[in-house]
Amino acid sequence: MHDYQKDTEFMNHVGHIIEHPRFQKLEDIVQHQHSTRYEHSINVAYTSYKIAKRFGWDAKSTARGGVLHDFFYYDWRVTKFNKSHAWVHPRIAVRNAKKLVDLNKKEEDIILKHMWGATVAFPRYKESYIVTMVDKYWAIKEAATPYRQKWAKRKFFNRKQLQSHGR
Repeated sequence: MHDYQKDTEFMNHVGHIIEHPRFQKLEDIVQHQHSTRYEHSINVAYTSYKIAKRFGWDAKSTARGGVLHDFFYYDWRVTKFNKSHAWVHPRIAVRNAKKLVDLNKKEEDIILKHMWGATVAFPRYKESYIVTMVDKYWAIKEAATPYRQKWAKRKFFNRKQLQSHGR
């Protein structure tokens, strides 16, 4: 069982979304080379939720917006749009999310503005900034997974290696 599944408050906010068959389809879609869109969305949602809760901000909207921020089904690496993926996919995610749940203004802003930096639309709420930054963190972490694993196996700056190189 994952940590997020043990967090009853988090699961009360988003468990019904995570368990919905439409959301479950995200398990079959690769997101950042070494994660699925399902895993990525939950990682972003749970990390963002914990930060918002720590600051005493709107943890529920943060969790819901975070879990739905990438709620689309196409492979963004191969689909070409007249406008960039960074601009298009949040709008598709909001449209898909509204088929599952009623969104409040903050949740909608979180989803629509989570690509701030790649787009020019500034987030309106502090919770939107949390999801934006946490999304970037998880994207990098997930994409770098094999490199981190490879790095962890190497023994850099081992004393014997340094001594054998005359250092």
